[in-house]
Amino acid sequence: MTAGLSAHHQRLARRKREAITSAATKLFLERGYDGTSLAKIAQEAVVSKSTLFKQFPTKAALFEAIVTEYWKGGPDPAAPSTQHRDLGAGLNAIGRQYADLIGRSAMAALFRIVIAELPRFPELGRAQFELGKLPYFISVQHYLEAQHAAGHAVVPDAESATNQFLGMIANYVLWPRMLLADWSPAPADVAHAVDEAVTTMLARYGRGADDPQHS
Repeated sequence: MTAGLSAHHQRLARRKREAITSAATKLFLERGYDGTSLAKIAQEAVVSKSTLFKQFPTKAALFEAIVTEYWKGGPDPAAPSTQHRDLGAGLNAIGRQYADLIGRSAMAALFRIVIAELPRFPELGRAQFELGKLPYFISVQHYLEAQHAAGHAVVPDAESATNQFLGMIANYVLWPRMLLADWSPAPADVAHAVDEAVTTMLARYGRGADDPQHS
């Protein structure tokens, strides 16, 4: 009985947390970060102030939670799909996952908040970078370093290679959305963009079957 109640309370807490982060994102976009109070967020989320303050005592803590939540789903360097000897298969798995992540409307909303408020609240940009973008970037970089060390690819500068790969995908999936309100490419077009990015990476960093160093 206790375990059942505990599970119920956990689900209820998760739903309230989701309602709070959703309401906060909406209000940050509409009113700006500075113009949004925690009390107003609680009202929009239909939760008590004490419930909100218990989870998020400050707006900064709430924003950091939003960043962390939105960047969930990043590539796991230990996952079988990204440890495959085939560099193309691994990059394809990462690329499709990344395109799905940054193609969500919530991710575009997060970037708009940061860009709009950056001059007055540079800490929002740091949170977005250090809690979201950077951990994701490092996980992809580690995957490429592992592929290089295992002899499955030739990637002497994994940091640069990671920038190139993620940049090719973001340039099609995310950044046009910052300027074009109706930018919503079809899934087939997104898949094509990922395939092209993978093809480019393989041409630059892959080992051919006739490569004497290929194992």
